[in-house]
Amino acid sequence: MAFADSCTESPEAGTGTVDRAPTLSHVAALAGVSPATASRVLSGSARVSRAARDQVEAAVRQLGYVPRRSALRSAPPGTAVAVVLCEDSERVFADPFFARLLHGVERELDGRAPLAVLMAGRDARAFGDGCAAQYLRGGHAAGALVVGARRDHPAVLARSGPPVVLAGRPLCGPPLPFVDADNLGGARLATRHLLASGRTGVATIAGPPDTSAGADRLAGYRSALAEAGLSADGLVARGDFGRLSGEHAMNRLLARRPGLDAVLAASDAMAVGALGALRRAGRRVPDDVAVVGFDDGPFAQRAVPRLTTVRQPVEEMGARLVRELLDRIGGRRGRDRGVVLRTRLIRRDSA
Repeated sequence: MAFADSCTESPEAGTGTVDRAPTLSHVAALAGVSPATASRVLSGSARVSRAARDQVEAAVRQLGYVPRRSALRSAPPGTAVAVVLCEDSERVFADPFFARLLHGVERELDGRAPLAVLMAGRDARAFGDGCAAQYLRGGHAAGALVVGARRDHPAVLARSGPPVVLAGRPLCGPPLPFVDADNLGGARLATRHLLASGRTGVATIAGPPDTSAGADRLAGYRSALAEAGLSADGLVARGDFGRLSGEHAMNRLLARRPGLDAVLAASDAMAVGALGALRRAGRRVPDDVAVVGFDDGPFAQRAVPRLTTVRQPVEEMGARLVRELLDRIGGRRGRDRGVVLRTRLIRRDSA
C-alpha cells in the first residue's frame, strides 16, 4: 500500500476515500423529526403522521440517503457488530483514542445493529483462545472491527468466521481489509517541521514495533532524517504509547544524547510524559527542546505548553471502518483492500 504524503493544508481525507454517506441522523435532522420517527417512516410503519412522512421522504430524496439495513438482513435478529480491542483495560480507559474511535463507530452504525465491545489480550495465543475469538466463531457477530491488532493477530482473525476489518494495516499474515491513518507520512511531516526550524538533534519516542502505528511512525521519522543526510543513531527510544513510558523514554534519551534539541513522540500521551521529564531535567520547551506528539486528542491542548502534534482523523476512521464492514457483510467488496486517511500537522506552542 503506498502512503500518500501529508501536508498541513490538506483536508482530513485520504486517497481512496469517498464522501461520507448520509445517515439516518442526517435525514432526521433535515426533516426536523427524531431519528426514531425517521426510522418508522423508512420501515413503512403506520404510526407516523402524513406531514412527518412527507418531510422524511423529501429529506431522503434531497440527501440521496440509501438505507443500509440490507447489509445485516441475512444475519439472525440481534446479531451484533463487534469491536474487538486488542489492549489491556488500563490503556483502553486511559487513552482517549479508543473513546473517539468508538464514537465514530457508533455514530456511523446509527442503530442498524447492536454494538458489542470485546476485550482481547495482546498476545496472539491468548487472543486465539480467549472469549473474543470464541464469540466471533460462535456466530454471535455479523462482523468484527479489530482495533490494536498485533503482528500475529491476522492469522487468528482470518479463521474467526465473520467478515473482519482492521483499524490499522496488518504487519504480516493473510491480507485483511483495513482502515488506517497515514502514520508514515504524518511522522515524516512532523520530523521535517522540526528540521526546518533549525533543530539538528531530533530524537523520537517510538511506539511498539509489533503495531503498524509504531512501525510506520518510526519509518516516517527515519525517512525524514535520511532525506536531510542525518543519522538516527542513539536518538530512538521506545514506549508503549502511554504517558509513563514516554517519561522513561525521554530520560533514557537525555542520558544517551544530552545535546538533543527536539523529540517526536509517537503519541500525545508519550509526548506529555516527555514534557514532564524535560521539565524535571531543567530543559525549557520549546527553547531548549522542541516536542511534537501524534494524535491531537485532549492531551494535546491540555498540555503545558500546548502540543504541536500530528492530527489523525480518529472519528472518521471509526465511521469508515463501519462502512467497509457493512459492505463486506452485504457481500459487496470494498473498492480498496486498504484505506489510508490523511494526517495533518497542527502547530501549537511546543515546537
